[in-house]
Amino acid sequence: MKFLIPIIGTALMMVGCQQQPTIQPAPVVKPKPKAHVPQAPKKNIKLKEVEDENFSSEYMYPETDKKSAKKQEEVTTVATEDRSVSAMTNEECISMIGQEKFERYAKMLGGDAGALKKCKMLKAL
Repeated sequence: MKFLIPIIGTALMMVGCQQQPTIQPAPVVKPKPKAHVPQAPKKNIKLKEVEDENFSSEYMYPETDKKSAKKQEEVTTVATEDRSVSAMTNEECISMIGQEKFERYAKMLGGDAGALKKCKMLKAL
């Protein structure tokens, strides 16, 4: 019984050593042909010369900008809307969103001021 395990181990090793592994040759990979390089165009292109005689500082750097005038108009309209929304009270906010949501917003946003800000944002939308 003492020698049974070593005998079985030796027998398995001898059986395993008698089998020769089959080696399959690696497939031959042919190199890819080089990509087709397009030929140069037949047309001879000549670059145009730049004329800087028509440079105008008034055109390049205008004093009044149309975009800034439009932005100022938009800012004034937004400011007037904010003034009308800023007068919101707790009662208006509660009537708009409800008592439960008001309390939830107050709890999430740190008090009644946060809930009022949320109501102002909702009303602005």
